[in-house]
Amino acid sequence: MLRTMSQKYDYVLVGGGLQSALLVLALRAQQPRRRVAVIEPRAHFGGNHTWCFHSGDVSDAARAWMAPLVAHRWRGYRVVFPDFERDVDRSYEAITSERLHAVLQNALADGGSTFLGRKATRVGAHAVELDDGMRLDASLVIDARGPSAESNGAVRRAGYQKFVGLEIETSAPHAVGLPLLMDATVEQRDGFRFMYCLPFAPTRVLVEDTTFSDGPQMDRAARRDAILAYAKHRGWDIARVVREEEGVLPMPWRDAFDVPRQAPLRAGYRGGFFHPATGYSLPVAVRLAELVASRAPEQLFGAKLTAFARAHRRQATFCQRLNSMLFQWFPPEQRWHVFRRFYGLPVETIERFYALRLRPLDQGRLLWGRPPRGMSVRYRLTQGAAR
Repeated sequence: MLRTMSQKYDYVLVGGGLQSALLVLALRAQQPRRRVAVIEPRAHFGGNHTWCFHSGDVSDAARAWMAPLVAHRWRGYRVVFPDFERDVDRSYEAITSERLHAVLQNALADGGSTFLGRKATRVGAHAVELDDGMRLDASLVIDARGPSAESNGAVRRAGYQKFVGLEIETSAPHAVGLPLLMDATVEQRDGFRFMYCLPFAPTRVLVEDTTFSDGPQMDRAARRDAILAYAKHRGWDIARVVREEEGVLPMPWRDAFDVPRQAPLRAGYRGGFFHPATGYSLPVAVRLAELVASRAPEQLFGAKLTAFARAHRRQATFCQRLNSMLFQWFPPEQRWHVFRRFYGLPVETIERFYALRLRPLDQGRLLWGRPPRGMSVRYRLTQGAAR
């Protein structure tokens, strides 16, 4: 029988991904004396991911404490469609899993604890039990392990953003100056498809084959081959593939998001705190971290958290309607027209969309006017309504 031992903390964070890293940094900035523990079943915080965000996604105050996480920064980014291209003059930044791991380890070195390679077998309101019998008691437990069918953020009806990415080293400079968020000139299959390119160095670039698809199934080998063919088409001679990453992110159009009222606090994807129309969580995760760090752990569940969650639900509900239109009214090969129209909007609307801070005028700009090409009543009646 495992012997039960216990340790006491102010905060115990379950899951060592982006949300927990942001929480730790915000707490270190606002409540530096608090004792914080982070539990992660793998041997490395952050997994194998790249997280990117736009300049408008975070406040100036948050930018100060999360700055150590930023591994790459660019002055803007580009989008390319068959009949349209645009440079967007807004800063774009990237966080790598390697940087996240190092920063999180450093932030917890004084007054914190890391439990890597340890699994939480029971997560309660004020205590977490580990697989070796240890018990971690806390004033507040925050569950940030990712989506779960039992969580508040359980996805019921959704499309999916799916991607496989290869970070490649080229024999000669690849000449990609700005991040290419969407190259939609590639063949449209399995939904809205585009290549996403992040230039990390003159001879190193991350290329992701991405689709906004009806289902979560993914042919990884075919996507790897497509990335290599894309690189060859661009004239890149690949010296080596440095690493590979992949992901399947929900894009729900009908979802139940409940306002959190009691511990443990479900955060990140597990709590439904993500952007439904992009699948990304960083802008909301930063704001949630700011809120948690502004309150004592015993005082978090109150009017401010309720107001925050309700504001998020209003924004998320609107974006779920956008998802419903995208996946139910547009045949897969025609969905690129929606994004081509979107990138013709004012840059301020684009910025607030990604930040999930849409104003009524922004919502009007997204919906008013002539519909994007490809919108099909027949598809809605014969295919979309059945999903």
